[in-house]
Amino acid sequence: QVQLVESGGVLVQPGGSLRLSCAASGSIGCINVRGWHRQAPGRQRELVAGISSVGNIKYADSVKGRFTISRDNAKNTVYLQMNSLKPEDTGVYYCSFGTAWGRYDYWGQGTQVTVSS
Repeated sequence: QVQLVESGGVLVQPGGSLRLSCAASGSIGCINVRGWHRQAPGRQRELVAGISSVGNIKYADSVKGRFTISRDNAKNTVYLQMNSLKPEDTGVYYCSFGTAWGRYDYWGQGTQVTVSS
């Protein structure tokens, strides 16, 4: 089992920046992909950014150039740096770990990000 705990979600003004953190514990040896998903009100959950064990990275088109995913293997932590935030970035952000792209077996509890003036 893998346990994931997110932190960092707050209310931020448009144009602002925020960094989300996801601390992992448990049996993470089988994990090959670490990602951040977002669920906005009335919309399906979508992959915002993901990083593989070999360093391949994917971003949703809507966040390219503004968001950066990174990881600290020594701390078993994944980060999502979000810059130039827009109101449409509002949603619950979930940390997600899995064995392959598109297969996310473990989820955090979610952290709320609200972008509003």
